Amino acid sequence: MEGLKYSEANLTVIIEPSKSAAVTDAIKQQLSSSLFKYNETFDGVLLAYDFVIRSKLANILSLYPFVGVSLKATLLLFDPKPDTYLEGKVVKLAQDAIHVVVLGFSAAIITEENIRDEFRFKIKHGREIFRSTSHKRHVIKLGTTIRFVVKSFDEETLHISGSLEQPTTGDIRWLSKNSGELLSAGRSSRKRLNVDGTKEELSSGTVDAGALSSDTHVSKKLKTQRPHKGL
Repeated sequence: MEGLKYSEANLTVIIEPSKSAAVTDAIKQQLSSSLFKYNETFDGVLLAYDFVIRSKLANILSLYPFVGVSLKATLLLFDPKPDTYLEGKVVKLAQDAIHVVVLGFSAAIITEENIRDEFRFKIKHGREIFRSTSHKRHVIKLGTTIRFVVKSFDEETLHISGSLEQPTTGDIRWLSKNSGELLSAGRSSRKRLNVDGTKEELSSGTVDAGALSSDTHVSKKLKTQRPHKGL
């Protein structure tokens, strides 16, 4: 799935003196407070992290009774861009929209105008489904994991607007079984998750970050570098 990337970050975590006896736990507490939130400095939603303390010596801040601990962190970020592919589980179906959850926390909606014409809404045995008129076995129903294309991503609400207009979108299980036919239709030259299930390479990059605290997670006076492909 696209939209995931690794970043290396040099951080300074601000620790209260009362927590100096358990520095590692204090750092984890600070970083965990940023999970599943969009961070402008990192240019993505923090999903996971790992870190190494760079020095056993901490700097005492001159203006406040706190200490700053320098560390190097590896961050897993979610940063879906327009025209990239995501996967999610269908949680609600209606004639005018398909509602999806991505990675268990981000809500996505695919409205009627962004669903290709071959999919027709039906109610079968009391259950809503979208069935392809071109491929009868290609069915989207409640609980189906689908692949779709990102149209937009709201960084504040973490809400995604998606599309099923491309022939390489739909029920991921059906796509996997019919990968040969879809590949012949042509694919983007960019690296994506193949329809046969093989993994793409996650992009990576580095971030020189400043102070991290419970109030201001990362200083906004930071130099950032756009991630580049390959890890």
